[in-house]
Amino acid sequence: MTIKAVLFDLDDTLLWDDRSVKEAFRNTCQVAAEATGIKEEALEEAVRREARALYESYETFSFTQMIGINPFEGLWGNFTKGEHPMFRKMEAIVPDYRKNAWTRGLAALGVDDPELGARLAEWFPAQRRKLPFVYDETFAVLDELSGSYRLLLLTNGSPDLQQEKLSGVPTLIPYFDAIVISGDFGEGKPSPRLFAHALDRLGVAPEEAVMVGDKLTTDILGANGAGIASVWVNRHGAVRSDEIVPKHEIADLKELIPLLNKLNG
Repeated sequence: MTIKAVLFDLDDTLLWDDRSVKEAFRNTCQVAAEATGIKEEALEEAVRREARALYESYETFSFTQMIGINPFEGLWGNFTKGEHPMFRKMEAIVPDYRKNAWTRGLAALGVDDPELGARLAEWFPAQRRKLPFVYDETFAVLDELSGSYRLLLLTNGSPDLQQEKLSGVPTLIPYFDAIVISGDFGEGKPSPRLFAHALDRLGVAPEEAVMVGDKLTTDILGANGAGIASVWVNRHGAVRSDEIVPKHEIADLKELIPLLNKLNG
């Protein structure tokens, strides 16, 4: 059957989110290094470790796992939108979460300075918001697909944070016939109901679509379960097990064009 629609993941598929987070950490840790003399890399490692531990201790953790919100999004997101009551709990939690993650990270390196921790907790979100990165090939690929395929963005995360990421790159939004955010729907990838909802938005059958994403456990597993041809974007040459097997694998989004041409004969 002819492929009529392409579903795209957002973070680290179209947007280079890992780089945005890394750069925000680097800039924030520079401030701490200048103030205290500690090593930037050591502080980043410590804060990431403390943030994960704190994040997993909250009652919201299982919900964030299900929706697809990671600890580092908690370091800059506000979670002011979304109907689920857990979003309100997250909204209440994150100010202290941010301060404690940075303060505990400093303390792990022998710096007892809650005031600096609070300052860094505000600096990091400001830096992250200044640093939206898009992969070089993203717009060229979307340009080529636009008009020939129905395009849908299927992203895990909180409604306000994912919308903020999109607003940081506003030229991305017009390419899509529909945008589906897990926090609005109430379930995250790999939920089969979420994928069925996405297909309904486009009015296509599973065999008429492909799902393009970088995460095996969400994008690929979910697509496979929904009967959608999965396309794993493996930019870094990761070695996978046979537990989750993508239908197709590409190393760069540009490889998607010849793949779709092949699938459509």
